[in-house]
Amino acid sequence: MILLDGSTLTIEQLLAIADRGETVALTGAARDRVRASRAVVDRRARGDSPAYGINTGFGSFADVRIAPEALETLQLNLLRSHAAGLGDPLPVRAVRATMALRANVLAKGFSGISVDTLEALIALLNCGVHPRVPSRGSVGASGDLAPLAHLALVLIGEGEVLDDQEGIRGAEALARAGLAPIRLGPKEGLALINGTQPSTAVLALALAGAEQVARAADIAAALSIDALRGSIHPFEARIHEARPFGGQLTSAANIERLMRGSGINHSHEHCGKVQDAYSLRCAAQVHGATREALRFVRDTVLVEANSATDNPMVFADTGDIVSGGNFHGAPIAISADLLAVALVPLATISERRTDRLVDPTLSGLPAFLTRDGGLKSGYMLAQVTAAAVASEMKSLAHPAGVDTIPTSANKEDHVSMSMTAALKAETSVSRAREVVAIEILCACQAIDLLAPLASSPALQRVHQLVRSRVPMLDDDRAPAPDIVAITELIASNALEGACAGLVK
Repeated sequence: MILLDGSTLTIEQLLAIADRGETVALTGAARDRVRASRAVVDRRARGDSPAYGINTGFGSFADVRIAPEALETLQLNLLRSHAAGLGDPLPVRAVRATMALRANVLAKGFSGISVDTLEALIALLNCGVHPRVPSRGSVGASGDLAPLAHLALVLIGEGEVLDDQEGIRGAEALARAGLAPIRLGPKEGLALINGTQPSTAVLALALAGAEQVARAADIAAALSIDALRGSIHPFEARIHEARPFGGQLTSAANIERLMRGSGINHSHEHCGKVQDAYSLRCAAQVHGATREALRFVRDTVLVEANSATDNPMVFADTGDIVSGGNFHGAPIAISADLLAVALVPLATISERRTDRLVDPTLSGLPAFLTRDGGLKSGYMLAQVTAAAVASEMKSLAHPAGVDTIPTSANKEDHVSMSMTAALKAETSVSRAREVVAIEILCACQAIDLLAPLASSPALQRVHQLVRSRVPMLDDDRAPAPDIVAITELIASNALEGACAGLVK
């Protein structure tokens, strides 16, 4: 069980919740903070002075006072009216991550929610009741209002829940799980939907995938450089210590360790070749730059995962309720856009190595990695697919966060588009994984064609793993299933496991 205190949730814990069904609970200190802030809201709700979202309308209706007897209806109407999302639903893992992030943020004690309502959200997560959350409809200002409204509706017995076959109504899902609908007190509807957690969840999961692809790219590069009979010397530590970017140092160390002890490399050690093409020689510099960008994204996600993004903010120590703008998704939008941009050079340099592998004038290997060229086409179209996918990634790299369309009668006159950016980043990760998988497919074939020369012990383990799923290409067959199989090896961490201790 992972304890939520609003301040120490890690990305690794979030992945455990999203992917392995880890349960969560509040710490005692978090429960005390939540109670204290709730007491402030209750006092203000009983008073006459206006407080946004407690006894006023929302958005451009902020100046409309709400009668005391209508405060519960105000919160119900907020959830119902804001559930305007469209498109495919977020996958279960993204919904679980969103629920965990929202619970963690509420645990900070700045939102004014009640302990009972927060515990109901946690129970929903722990019981595996996953609301159907449409992926489109958020502009990432005032938080991800529409996605969170769809999520929160299930707590009151409305909305829809994802199930194995089809969506079911929220009330039915609660009954199946032995849970009861909640009644919302003042500000509680607003507390449930005012935040960046859906876009942060999508970005956090995309980040984990991107870091995984970056590690796989080092493995792919080592395979290709060895198969292309490139030099190991550009990855000597002394070169990279003279330009000490952490990501570059890591990638260089990975590639050098993976290639160390290769019989293929030893066979051409004194060939007289002066230097390799950039796609080989500069692999660590390019991969390292991607890693540096991902480090920035990780730092941003970690801060946002443990930040209060409500409006207004409730300060229990002073009794103040203050309007602000922590809900604005600009940090997430910029980071998600950066992730999509950073993956492009990782993919394009991978595609260039794939192209060298299939080009006999550059590789010295049979054309398109088949011994019977002409009658057979080998991996001709695998490289074409890599080129197509890498090109698509360039379009995905156009930043969403540079756009803004005013909403809510110009009350929300600048928005972040963080959800659009996060969804785009998620797609970019999938495309990058495919490009790297194609490189691994071709590099393993090239190593087969160099037999009886053998690669390094580490790369032989990678090769054997690939061959356990994808046989060597002799007669032509559709490459698509083989590419998918290798993407699964990357996504499952099996590829990294084959060279455990070598890749960071």
